[in-house]
Amino acid sequence: MGQGIVALASDHAGVELKSALKSALEAKGRAVLDLGPFDSESVDYPDYADALAKALGEGRAACGIAVCGTGIGISIALNRHRHVRAALCYDGTSARLAPEHNDANVLALGARLIGVEVAKECAEVFLSTDFAGGRHQRRVAKLA
Repeated sequence: MGQGIVALASDHAGVELKSALKSALEAKGRAVLDLGPFDSESVDYPDYADALAKALGEGRAACGIAVCGTGIGISIALNRHRHVRAALCYDGTSARLAPEHNDANVLALGARLIGVEVAKECAEVFLSTDFAGGRHQRRVAKLA
């Protein structure tokens, strides 16, 4: 996925994990656009999914990472946007296959389901994997 800006968004359940990912990404020299929230006060994940989708659509970020309690809700909200292909991942293998086979541009994570170290591994693998194209291109084209 290259070295473009990574947009981060979460809900209140994911704010702590989002913050840890932000620090890890910045430590590796990645540019990050943190779309919030910035504290654990209750918020609605669709609002933050929409903000991330808007950042991608406007070209303010090349890809994104979204976090909620399970990763399910925020991934559903993100995938309502035609230009977003959000993949809920839970380990390094799923985080590699999502961009490689499905050209996913957003990694979704469940803060209540995976630990910080697994999330960091998922982020690093996701962001360092390119779309394979080939036979996968035809399938991804059908998603549009």
